[in-house]
Parts: sequence; C-alpha cells; structure tokens
Amino acid sequence: MPDSVGIDRLRDSGLDANDAQQIYRHMLLARAISEKSWLLTRQGRVLFSMPCDGQEAADVASAYALDSAVDFIVPYARSLGAMLVKGMTSQEVMLNMFAKAADPNSGGRQMPMHWGHKNLGIISMGSSVGTTIPRASGIALATKLRGENAVTMVYFGEGSASEGDFHEGLAFAGVHRLPVVFLCNNNGWAASVPVELQSAETQIAKRAQGYGFPGVTVDGLDPLVVYQAVRTAVDRARSGDGPTLVETNTIRMMPHSSSDDHLRYRTQEELDAERELDPLPRLRDFLVSAGLLDEESDQTLREAVDQEIEDAISYADAAPSPDPATALDGVYAP
Repeated sequence: MPDSVGIDRLRDSGLDANDAQQIYRHMLLARAISEKSWLLTRQGRVLFSMPCDGQEAADVASAYALDSAVDFIVPYARSLGAMLVKGMTSQEVMLNMFAKAADPNSGGRQMPMHWGHKNLGIISMGSSVGTTIPRASGIALATKLRGENAVTMVYFGEGSASEGDFHEGLAFAGVHRLPVVFLCNNNGWAASVPVELQSAETQIAKRAQGYGFPGVTVDGLDPLVVYQAVRTAVDRARSGDGPTLVETNTIRMMPHSSSDDHLRYRTQEELDAERELDPLPRLRDFLVSAGLLDEESDQTLREAVDQEIEDAISYADAAPSPDPATALDGVYAP
C-alpha cells in the first residue's frame, strides 16, 4: 500500500506525482553524467570535470521552481542538474565536455562544465569565483527596467559568499528590490577549506538580513523542501517584493574537481559517512513508499539514462572540433 503520509507531503510541497518522477529522472541523469565525466577525465578523453555528486536534489528541485520559458539562470560549474531542467540535453553537455565546435555553451572555448546557453536563458559563467553574483543582479535590473516578468536565479557555493562580489551583488539587489533569487549550495567546502574557516557564522542565509530581504536555510538533500523554499522565493521576486537568499545544505561526495585529491584533507571515514546521506536513494525510497516507483521501473529508468549518456558521449566524441582559424572570434573587434 502506498504511504499516505508521503503522498500528502508531496501534495503539500506543491508538486504532483509526475513532477516528483521527473525530478528523480533529472537527478539520476545529473549523477550519471557527473560520474561518466569523471571517468572521461581519468581516460584522458576530456580535460576537466567538477562533480555534482550529492548536490543533485538542490539543483534540480530549485530549477524546477522556475518558469523555464522566461526566467534566467546564472550558473556555476556544479549546476549540472539545473542545466538539465532548463533544457540542456545530454548531447549538448557532452559537446561541452569534449570542447567541440557545436557546443552551445561556448563553441568549445570555455573549460568543461562552464555553462552558458543563450537560447535557454542560461547566462555564460566564468571561472572567477563569485563574479556571477553581481552579474545576476544586473540581469534582474535589466528585466525590471524592461517590464519583463522574469526572475533571475544565481547559483554559487558558500566559498563565493566570502568574496566581495557577494556583498556587492546582494546589496545592489536589496536596494533596488530586484527579482533575483540567490541560491547558495553550502556543501561545507570551498575547495579544501572547510566552512568554519571561511566564516565565523557558518549559516550563510543569516547575512540576507543585512541587505534588507529574507534568507532561509533548508535541507538541500530533500528536493521537496528545496522546491517549496525556492518556489516561495521565485513567487516573491515575480510579484515585485524583491530578492531572497536561499541556502541549501548539501554534501560533496567527490573531490572539488578532477584536479583535486580530497583525501589530502578529508578522512575516508568522513566520506563514507557522508555517502550515507546521498539524496538519490533517499528520493528513490520516498517514491517507492508513495507507490510512484518500483524495482522494475527504477531499473528500466536507470538503464535508459545510462544509454542516453553513452549515446551522447559517442556523438560528442565524433563531432568536429572548432576550426583553429576561429580562435580569435569574439575576442578582438575587426
């Protein structure tokens, strides 16, 4: 028998059965792409990856609260789940990983997992930590001046909250009551620096009060909780009431990037304990208890996701590389 409590909780979150199943599929897809991208770096086939393992619930559910047709996302490298919800395909992700000419993010010019897709309202990011935050406030100001009913959501880690860009972006948004949601994924680590060595107050959301708007901290491993919080923030922004800072407490199950060895500063016991908090099996168990998933349908879904990514890898690997003659296009004026 389905768990009526689980069904009621799903309904109270504002999601329905199809929404929950789609969120689960996007989370599976983000995890599988992250894992396979990591393997591709180890095979020497791509140059870089930044795993999102453990963060999928926060990214997918938060992006699900947006209107994909009109809203903007300003991502950072771990925002893979949000990119998929916004409409980026597995093929497009892999074209980016392999730095191919058809990569819609940058035509192979950016590092892997540096997102930007004009047609989908995904604003191009850079590697400099925190620079996306004031950029998001600028985009929100532009949409407000144009009278557009758009919300901008910017993703960043808690390490970015230690940058001056964080203060500038939030202060500007608060003064001008901009339609922007600041989404901080707090996984406890800025590369190899733990959060308690970044800030005397480790709850980032508390800082919103100083900028004149709400801040809320939620369990980033629970997509229903994340969706509710972000949907409230998005509705508030769209109605003209200004920004919200949403902090999702997540985990980082993998190294900072393919250039990092997290066993130099974390213990294996700590990592094993963190894996017990993995949001994927947590959502899977919820869906099973609610009667929305069973062993057979879960296995079928996982196989379909795996095949989709394998096909995307084969497609991107065989796609043409950028023409070297175009290397300076968009860099210097004619």
